[in-house]
Amino acid sequence: MKRLTIPVSIVLIGATLTSCDVLEEAASIVTTTTNTNTTPQLTNTEVISGLKEALNVGIKNSVNLTSVTDGFLGNAAIRLPFPEDAIKVKQKALDWGLSGQVDKFETTLNRAAEEATKEALPIFVDAITNMSISDGFAILNGGDGAATKFLKDQTTAKLVAAFSPKVEAAIAKVKLTEYWNPIITKYNSAMTLTGGEKLNPDLNKYVTEKAIAGLFHMVEQEENKIRKDPMARVSDILQKVFGSITSK
Repeated sequence: MKRLTIPVSIVLIGATLTSCDVLEEAASIVTTTTNTNTTPQLTNTEVISGLKEALNVGIKNSVNLTSVTDGFLGNAAIRLPFPEDAIKVKQKALDWGLSGQVDKFETTLNRAAEEATKEALPIFVDAITNMSISDGFAILNGGDGAATKFLKDQTTAKLVAAFSPKVEAAIAKVKLTEYWNPIITKYNSAMTLTGGEKLNPDLNKYVTEKAIAGLFHMVEQEENKIRKDPMARVSDILQKVFGSITSK
């Protein structure tokens, strides 16, 4: 009976090939594990922290931009116009040659918003801090202005109540009524003679609502900047959360 002799070289080649297969499989496992570990998934808690941070950055930048001279007056997007409810008053005042007083009133109207906005920061920051978000991913992936819109929907009523006293104080400080009273008094006197409707809008309410709307407009711009511009992400959490959008 003949023995089957297998050359040693063939055995060694087979062993080598088997070892290579094992090494390649092990390398594949290590690579997969490593890649998974270096790109951890965001948690909802991290997303919410990132959204709140973005809003905090947005409101701070917005207050800095609006609480200075011409912060409202010089910004066409948020400038307070003559109250819509009293537009007839403006038209009559211009007819009567009171354009100078109308201009002074509109300027001072915006000065009141600029003055009140100086006190807005802690009110808005408190609202952002206490804001509850159940699904941060929905807002994160909601597109431009999604976080600002959520904040606006959830907090406007409370912000108006908190901000109104600040506006009232600002109106008194810039002496807004001194420019308003001559215009509205002349108008209402004329309406007494003609039987027309007298008007006198609530300036405190008007400035409050317009100032808050202006701030939200500015916050939305800041939010969108963070969404699109990596340089605007000034903290690690902003880079991590909003970087996850741009990397998709």
